[in-house]
Amino acid sequence: MILRRPSVPSLIAAACLAGGLAGCSSSPNETPYVERPVEQIYDRAARQIDQGAYIEAAKEFDEVERQHPYSTWATRAQLMAAYANYQALKYDDAIIALDRFIQLHPGNEDVAYAYYLKGLSYYEQISDVARDQKMTQQALDGLQEVVRRFPDTPYARDAKLKIDLTLDHLAGKEMEIGRWYLRQGHYNAAIGRFRTVVDRYQTTSHVPEALHRLTEAYLALGVIDEAKATAAVLGHNFPGSEWYTDSYALLVDGSVRPPAERSWFGRAWNALF
Repeated sequence: MILRRPSVPSLIAAACLAGGLAGCSSSPNETPYVERPVEQIYDRAARQIDQGAYIEAAKEFDEVERQHPYSTWATRAQLMAAYANYQALKYDDAIIALDRFIQLHPGNEDVAYAYYLKGLSYYEQISDVARDQKMTQQALDGLQEVVRRFPDTPYARDAKLKIDLTLDHLAGKEMEIGRWYLRQGHYNAAIGRFRTVVDRYQTTSHVPEALHRLTEAYLALGVIDEAKATAAVLGHNFPGSEWYTDSYALLVDGSVRPPAERSWFGRAWNALF
């Protein structure tokens, strides 16, 4: 990200109303208020960014807005404070600052970056599939917002790549739950999870296994025709997959073929692929 100094405004508002007092803090534990030129504060924060002192930089960028709230520097400093908090892994603080920037400056030239950085702040917090995936969904929502609002920007191109990874993660969570249901003998619940993967996450790497697990669940319920049809879809779309080999082995009569076009089930699956 390129750090550019904004032009100095013709009028800089004073931050302290008490007329040039050097110390405005009410507590000995607080950092004393020392009024400084806006250029000095911003340049110091920029140097701290370069040095990797992100927490200190965020504080200095906040100081720009605190001392010079009506300057053109303050707008840039809001975004840079969010960036510094993101780099410091203080994602909640970054998201709060970005939401504020977006709300106050919806027409700013850097608002696309603000949306992108917000999506990244959620994306970096995606947890293992064994845990709750609320953050993953928020990352997906944020990244999709970037693509929707700013489709022709470099941010949108990178967001699309991360959306694919996010969808794969969400599909992985569905698979984990579905496998657990399958092991417990809750076949209808398992089928619901595996169908979600096939219906909602068709482009992910989990689809072949989901089709195989569906075949297993249908066989366990004794729904042989559905099991055959599902295995046939697996073989038609992923013929070299080990999951198709496993599904085929489950069907002892060896009569797996793509579902007939006249079948409603066949038409439904064909529509998906």
